[in-house]
Amino acid sequence: MKEERKTITFTRDILKGQKPFIISGPCSAESPEQVLEVAKALSKMGSISALRAGIWKPRTRPNSFEGVGEIGLKWLVDAGKEVNLPVATEVAKPEHVELALKAGVDILWIGARTTVNPFSVQEIADSLRGVDIPVWVKNPIHLDLELWIGALERFYNSGINQLGAIHRGFAIGNGNKYRNNPLWEIPIELKRLFPDLPIISDPSHIGGKRELIKLLSQRAIDLNMDGLMIEVHPDPDNALSDIRQQITPSELQKVLSQLIYKRDASSNSDFLHLLTDLRTEIDELDEELLHLLKKRLLIVDKIGDFKQENDVTVFQLDRWIEILNSRSGLAKELGISESFVIEVFKSIHQESIRLQSNFKQKKSK
Repeated sequence: MKEERKTITFTRDILKGQKPFIISGPCSAESPEQVLEVAKALSKMGSISALRAGIWKPRTRPNSFEGVGEIGLKWLVDAGKEVNLPVATEVAKPEHVELALKAGVDILWIGARTTVNPFSVQEIADSLRGVDIPVWVKNPIHLDLELWIGALERFYNSGINQLGAIHRGFAIGNGNKYRNNPLWEIPIELKRLFPDLPIISDPSHIGGKRELIKLLSQRAIDLNMDGLMIEVHPDPDNALSDIRQQITPSELQKVLSQLIYKRDASSNSDFLHLLTDLRTEIDELDEELLHLLKKRLLIVDKIGDFKQENDVTVFQLDRWIEILNSRSGLAKELGISESFVIEVFKSIHQESIRLQSNFKQKKSK
């Protein structure tokens, strides 16, 4: 039985009226001089919403730099005060929360390696009960939208009203050009489920390479994300963690200045009229597609019946290869993405297999 989702009403107070909401700073606090140097450079830009720095760094393997620990909180808070920027850091357990609050940290975020563990998330949420502080929750390191939502719900249930989500991509091991596959459809689905939930994107962790930050930042803005979290370092090549994904403050300023923001469609009546007409055409075509799919599935049922009567297996490899080759070939001729068409027919084929398997089970009873 599917559990009914609790209704959550998110506020956008966490953004403080700023869009885009830009959180930036070093991956790790390495020294008071380094944090302050970055803070001063960021404050001159006038577009930075919060200064960030990692204090505790959960690493994949031991003997890597795991952060300077508690002492770094003072460096971060002092730097923030000097340049008049709120400061943010990651917390992974109640002890971190206690130390961060005591030091005067303004914003907390939950890392991907923590979000993946409901026990850890609940412990942190419990430690924040009764505390009024903004909390950003990164998506879990692997693809699981429900786990992401569950983490947000745990903080919401603890009384945290200023909640936001950070999209940092997913480790799915497909060998593409990104460190973590963005899978943009996942944050888009989260936005559909919770339209008021602020979501920012983390191009540093998605790309894992500084040369991808501009491209990914623009993509996030094009998809109407509420902001960005970008890692900067005064000397990225000599950083103690995540060398490849950090950029200098001047490079960040260049990225932010080159981002293109689209106009609000609601202010252009001619555009809205044309858009409505085109969407109506799409609605009609989608209706035709669904009717065609229904006709196809009815034929699939007949084939299932025929296979059952002749004691033939549901899955026929030769036929499946023929479908993939012919449909992808036609897609190429029509100028449609072959990979897209293959994915569409994979879904159709899976549904056909399911229907025929269910039919065979019913007939055998």
